[in-house]
This record gives sequence, structure tokens and C-alpha cells, in this order.
Amino acid sequence: MAEIDHIVIGAHTLEEGAAWVEQHLGVRPEPGGAHEGFGTHNMLLGMGPDCYLEVIAPDPAQPEPEHARPFDLDEPSVRTRLDSGPALLAYVAGTPALEAVVARLGPSRSGEIRAMRRGDLSWRIAFPPQRQDLDNLIPPLIQWDGPRATERLRDSGCRLLAVEAEHPEAGALRAALAERGLAAAVTVRQSPHARLVVRIRRADGQEVTLTSG
Repeated sequence: MAEIDHIVIGAHTLEEGAAWVEQHLGVRPEPGGAHEGFGTHNMLLGMGPDCYLEVIAPDPAQPEPEHARPFDLDEPSVRTRLDSGPALLAYVAGTPALEAVVARLGPSRSGEIRAMRRGDLSWRIAFPPQRQDLDNLIPPLIQWDGPRATERLRDSGCRLLAVEAEHPEAGALRAALAERGLAAAVTVRQSPHARLVVRIRRADGQEVTLTSG
């Protein structure tokens, strides 16, 4: 069974992303670090023991990576969207059996497993092939090797309440999520437009809705 590991906010710069998170959730994310070789760096906001929010942006201190940056950060449409400010891009699901899931689905559907590291944190992650992720609504799958990022983060008091996905191909999306053990974790609705909806309760009790479009 998979579960929501973290929510991803994209930005042109980490400062822009941190200010946006503070504006919406009332608390500033803390420094994360660089993803060497991937061309990105991040800041993180702890949301309890099992979930966190990630602000990710291109890292100007790194050379251009060999592969496209994760979460479509290099896509012209995403760059144009981020010109208007940081935005909800995606979510990532955690699984204790990444190799088994990828073997069952096949890399053409689940993506290939890639090893990543930031400081003393390490993990393996499989991104669905681009244009096969139903507009970022089929999440990458992650398995942590050792401590999870949440174990190193201060608790902001924010809590993830719900992850919802809207798509014209709602049936295909439900099936893809069920195959990954996420049928109970994500509410899927039929809609003419693809959209990710995340509902978060702030530390002060106010509920905030973030959307990808």
C-alpha cells in the first residue's frame, strides 16, 4: 500500500517559493539542499510525521543536467506558468516495495528507478514517463533508504487533509492509482480539465486549498 509522501510546489527561485508558502500557509519552509546532477534544489515544510511540502526550483549553482529536471520544470508551459508565481505542480507517493511495483507495472509505465541523494538522505524514485502521467496526476513513487525527510523537519503544525485529482480520463486515472496502491489516498473526479487539488489545514486551523490550475 502506498501513501502520500509529499506535495510539490514549483518556483523559479527558492526565495519566491518560500515567500509563497509563507503567504498561503502562514509559515516559512526551512532550507533543504541541492539535488546534485539533477539541476534542482529545495526547501521543505514538515506537516506531521508522515508528510511534508517541498518547494523545488532550478539550482543556479549547478550546470545544466543531462536529463530534464523533475516535475516538468524545464517544460516551456511550466516555465511560463511559474512566470506568474510559484504553483502546485505535483505530489509524490511513498511505497515500501518500489522494485516490486516497477517490476509489476514495467518501466514503460512506471518509469525507471533513479537513485537520488541530498546530504545524508538517500532515496530511490521512479517518475512516470513524461506525457504518460496524465498531467502529473499519476505521482512518482519514492522509497527512502534510511531516514525519511520528515524525520529531520520541524513540525509546522500544518496538516494535509486531502489530495484530489480531476481529469477527462477519470477512469484511466483511477485504475492507474489503484495499481500503485493509491485508490484510498486520492479522490478522483471527472472533469473537462486536468487539475490537482490539495487541501491543507494551517496551524491556526484555517483550511487552505491549493490547485494546479
